Amino acid sequence: MIEPSTHATIDHLERAKALKQQLLDFVMDSEDDLATALESFSAAKLSRSHHTDLHRRMFVVDRFLVEGRVGSATAIDCFIEAHPDLTAIDQQLLRGWRQSFVGLFAVQQCLPSGMVIMNWTTAKHYPIQLTASEQVMAAKLKPGEIILVQIAPLDILDDRPLTDWMVMGSWVMMGKLGKPKLAVAIGNFKENYKEHLYSDAPELLAEAWRSVERYHQNFIDFFGNEEVTLPGYQLNKKLTEFQQALLDRQMEAAGIDRSKSIQEMAIESGVSPEEIADAAAALGADTKVVSQMMNTGQPPKMMAPAVELPAHLKQAEAVTVLTHPRWGQAFLPHYSQLIAHLEAAELPEADVITPIIQKHLAPDVPAFVWYRLAERYPERLQALLRIGLNQPDFQLQSQLDQLLQDSGRSLETELPEIASVPLHLHNLFQEAVLEVSKDKSKKKTKPKATGGFQR
Repeated sequence: MIEPSTHATIDHLERAKALKQQLLDFVMDSEDDLATALESFSAAKLSRSHHTDLHRRMFVVDRFLVEGRVGSATAIDCFIEAHPDLTAIDQQLLRGWRQSFVGLFAVQQCLPSGMVIMNWTTAKHYPIQLTASEQVMAAKLKPGEIILVQIAPLDILDDRPLTDWMVMGSWVMMGKLGKPKLAVAIGNFKENYKEHLYSDAPELLAEAWRSVERYHQNFIDFFGNEEVTLPGYQLNKKLTEFQQALLDRQMEAAGIDRSKSIQEMAIESGVSPEEIADAAAALGADTKVVSQMMNTGQPPKMMAPAVELPAHLKQAEAVTVLTHPRWGQAFLPHYSQLIAHLEAAELPEADVITPIIQKHLAPDVPAFVWYRLAERYPERLQALLRIGLNQPDFQLQSQLDQLLQDSGRSLETELPEIASVPLHLHNLFQEAVLEVSKDKSKKKTKPKATGGFQR
């Protein structure tokens, strides 16, 4: 087990904490562009979360100390520039905090002067040095409990590898979580802290992005185009077939003979049919379907993950799927209507085009959809926006980005949902699904049993 080293002395930790407080005071007392940047940053981050209590607000402020920017400068850059009397060691320590990140950590070991925690999204371990007051708070923690916290490097005084870290502020205690609830917590973390998902593991982030590119190419190979429009129910069926084709390709690459039954594979591998059935159920297959296929000896098609469009899209007259090697995919039920107006001879009336424009300005429509339209129909799209927004002077080239930002979307690509995840997370999600399936099965046979997840 990794333990905090002696590189970071108590005096050094106290100095780091004092510097952090000075940096915080500097930001909170600012009245210039730094204050404006903090306000915008806080508004954007808090809008993602339903929790807006003081503790979480300070959590966002601590993030701004490292992530926030005024132009090309960070808050740390502004602080160093405003304090020329800082020692070289202080400046080096402050700049080292650029490696600070937020993580969902599991407490691995509690020590007299600190603790060892594991980042759940990357499985990396970190020895944390704690001050006396933080040690009092940490006394409430037990191995296996989950905390949400921002950590920063502490021992960046020479060329040694990082072996000591500190917390940038207080942590959010989440307690011990069973696998289903832990999977939910990781899903929430992914939604609220996308930029920190693999911030301490660039190799995992790079592989995740490569998986998005592969998915994009596989989509084009299967559908023949990066843009597909079908009735909702047909699209849902084709997407299921697409996922099955991906699974077949993965199983073939793994050397699995799809022509053999589950029983035959179980006998050859020395694994019980029940274990294979459990694995299939963990992938989302219905347990009754698994049982039936075990008895009939048919190929294990139930191992394909269940892929279904939301009900409102399945019922839509036409749904367009757009795929992109970086942005991922967008599912648009009104896209064909917008295209029809972009290609029509006459401009529509405001009451016709306005609702269509507003639907495509919804936050769940990624920016690349608009960039795609702007590239293909620049003049016509500008004309429609002038009518739909009631802005006769709207300039597509100079005002589109601001329009998209005002509508609540990021202009930078974020890792999409179709990205692959590390093996340990994949296994966790499978096990979580399996536990929930078992829990549901018990409820069906024992209706008087109390609710809750099985641990």
